[in-house]
Amino acid sequence: MRQTHTLVVLVEDQPGVLNRVVSLMRRRHFNIDSITVGHSEQPGLSRMTIIVSGEDAEVEQAGKQLYKLLEVVKVTDVPAADAITRELVIVKVAAKGATRAEVIQIAEIYSARILDATPTTLMIQATGSEDHIDSFLTMMRVFGIREMARSGKIAMSRGTVQTKQGRIDRIGDGSYAVAD
Repeated sequence: MRQTHTLVVLVEDQPGVLNRVVSLMRRRHFNIDSITVGHSEQPGLSRMTIIVSGEDAEVEQAGKQLYKLLEVVKVTDVPAADAITRELVIVKVAAKGATRAEVIQIAEIYSARILDATPTTLMIQATGSEDHIDSFLTMMRVFGIREMARSGKIAMSRGTVQTKQGRIDRIGDGSYAVAD
């Protein structure tokens, strides 16, 4: 069954790693819905969160292929039920006179922050689930979005998650194993 998968990939922080990971996914005919990369809690390692749609077996195979890249340290397919996902959006909205107060009030409803203000615009930052961000942007479109930057999803597993079917982990000798 085709479904959305969240792959969390720990990689060595080296030039060209992102290109190699994306090229591998392209060769496997995956359309990447979202990809975010940033430093991890471990110095020298970056954390990639890749959102893809595909059959479970195809995604599992892609995870195994990722391990063939020397810079890949760990690949985890995080089950949707165990994942906490968030997005970030920064949006510049037209806000003159009477509408300014209304824009600020809606931003407060969505727990968004005002980052900058000019006489004609407000720059607002919002974080939350994909649905929360979509709803916020729907409300802001009424006032006129001048500019927008939206991150992809980032994800983490809730608490301590037991090893689940489909989780792909590297074993000490460099080989990989798929949990049952």
